[in-house]
Amino acid sequence: MKAVEKQNLAKKHFGQNFLQDESVLEAIIQSIPKMNKEIELIEIGAGLGDLTNKLLSLGNITTYEVDKDLIPYLQERLKGALECGRLSLEIGDVLEIWKGESLRKKDYFLVSNLPYYIATLLIIKTIKDPLSKGCVVMTQKEVAQKFCAQCGGSDFSALSVLVQSVGEATLLFDVPPSAFVPPPKVTSSVFLLQKMANPPSFKDLEHLESLLKVAFGAPRKTILNNLSKAYPKQEIMDALESLQIAPSKRPHEIDTTNYHRLLKIL
Repeated sequence: MKAVEKQNLAKKHFGQNFLQDESVLEAIIQSIPKMNKEIELIEIGAGLGDLTNKLLSLGNITTYEVDKDLIPYLQERLKGALECGRLSLEIGDVLEIWKGESLRKKDYFLVSNLPYYIATLLIIKTIKDPLSKGCVVMTQKEVAQKFCAQCGGSDFSALSVLVQSVGEATLLFDVPPSAFVPPPKVTSSVFLLQKMANPPSFKDLEHLESLLKVAFGAPRKTILNNLSKAYPKQEIMDALESLQIAPSKRPHEIDTTNYHRLLKIL
């Protein structure tokens, strides 16, 4: 398919930028860790099927696509894989489908060039999903940096704490706008999240997320100032003292372990 045809197919309201650079597609495939055959490979946003086609070399795939206009093209392009059952194409909005804790009924690993406007939300859902074993995803560079940031860095955020609560995130490589049709206005980055064997439960992560929303509500203010909006000031003072955290610290200066300890106390 010519670049101009791809350009015409892209819909702004779906945040579509079709990845077409062969070297980037290959680098994403190389980034996927070796996994147990029982773990499903899932893609969100099949687009024009370039990444889907490459993923098929790794085993059976389930891919989700919201844009009904692309379905006939995908069905034709991936006909062989669909007919022999190596590919399952799910049509619809994944956020409508993913209502409960888990997207799937069995363990899975997500690989996706995520639309920018829903990327953060989908990654948070993946982090909290007990059946997700991790992901290799492409997002806007600034978003990827937040998920992969370390304590003390200016990018360290609620997203960084959530990721570190379930495993380890690694920033892999940047992707220039020229790798897409149409090219986005920003640089993208691919990162890997590998989950630990026994991450906290969905419910525990929900509670942690609520605490982090308050703690990082105003990133430049002190932790005491931020937490005072939701908890009694004396309780926070006592909690911080027991953990030997100075009340003047900013949210990005407190590590993941201490956020878990704060959650237990508060």
